[in-house]
Amino acid sequence: MNLPFELRIGWRYTRAGRSTRRNGFISFISGVSMLGIALGVAALIIVLSVMNGFQREVRDRMLSVVSHIEIYAANGAALPDAAQTLLQARRNSQVVGAAPFIAAQALLARGDEMHGVLVRGIDPVLEPEVTDLARPEQRAALQQLRPGRFGVVLGAELARALGVRAGDPVTLIAPSGQLTPAGVVPRLKQMEVLGTFDSGHFEYDSTLALVHLDDAARIFRLEGPSGVRLKLRDLHQAPLVAQALRADLGPEVAVRDWSQQNRSWFAAVQVEKRMMFIILTLIVAVAAFNLVSTLVMTVTDKRADIAILRTLGASPASIMGIFVVQGAMVGVIGTLSGLLLGLGVAFNIDVIVPVLEHALGAHFLPQDIYLISRMPSDPQSADIVPIALISLVLAFAATIYPSWRASQVKPAEALRYE
Repeated sequence: MNLPFELRIGWRYTRAGRSTRRNGFISFISGVSMLGIALGVAALIIVLSVMNGFQREVRDRMLSVVSHIEIYAANGAALPDAAQTLLQARRNSQVVGAAPFIAAQALLARGDEMHGVLVRGIDPVLEPEVTDLARPEQRAALQQLRPGRFGVVLGAELARALGVRAGDPVTLIAPSGQLTPAGVVPRLKQMEVLGTFDSGHFEYDSTLALVHLDDAARIFRLEGPSGVRLKLRDLHQAPLVAQALRADLGPEVAVRDWSQQNRSWFAAVQVEKRMMFIILTLIVAVAAFNLVSTLVMTVTDKRADIAILRTLGASPASIMGIFVVQGAMVGVIGTLSGLLLGLGVAFNIDVIVPVLEHALGAHFLPQDIYLISRMPSDPQSADIVPIALISLVLAFAATIYPSWRASQVKPAEALRYE
């Protein structure tokens, strides 16, 4: 196959024979540029994949406890007509589950230990429709919640902090007190621990306590559920569904979707991801513009070759094409190598990180700080394709000036001292 001579000569210069010390040094610089591009691209893919995985993992664990949409009374009291609200919400085609709830804050005490908790009153029959906490392995504890028993199911971390297990008594202290001749005293209720749940999300496992809906209404003196929780067919449609429900249900109720409940956290992750992309792209840019020095040295070294090609009839555009091909080859090889390395690490990070942790005797993700205990990864084409394109564009841009300088070499001046 007869390739264009620009491609053949450009590829030969990329491989840069080592017959002379100077050629060998140029080849070394070219290899360093190629390696820099590959490492920059790989770093970008690995970092963004880990950030995507972290966001997905935390989001999924949040949504095992937090519903896709919450409907609650705008004034903070009991929902005016919870049964009617449930029926109206279920009419939306995106809603696949709905359950009433009561949410309130309280203190939970056991001996000298006392912790602030978020008490959630639930209906054990309807709760499996809206939460993953009712998984088969954890359903037995929730099924023991019966009205009048005043039982409580605690998050695993909360139970560990209080030092309790199934069958132990705990004291629930409601925030609104009772007025007595001695003054206002807090309302206390003795409750029995029926079991624990483990959502995999440290924040909720350490603060959430589940009780029966009727018991919660009696403890906090409410006439009914304070809201309704909904589960959707597609969680990404939650903002649109919430907007539609606001229009249907009127101003008496407030509607909040899962992205609003944790807006600051998700916004922070997006900003961090954007900044990491910019910072690591600069690393790729530095590596790509190393090509400028490589090509400048190549042009200086090959002035005689350029002059001979010009005297044989090569046009300035052809000479420019030779060095564009050389730089583009370095960019393409470096980018492809970086893609292979980055994707290889991103798809196997769950194997690589434990090996490094064992070898270094360190734990990279303490669960009480990072909410999850393993390194997640989620490579996405929406990140990988722009990374590859930006790397190739930067490599190509770095070839333009040195290639143009090569096309301006005058044969007579280049051959004067040869």
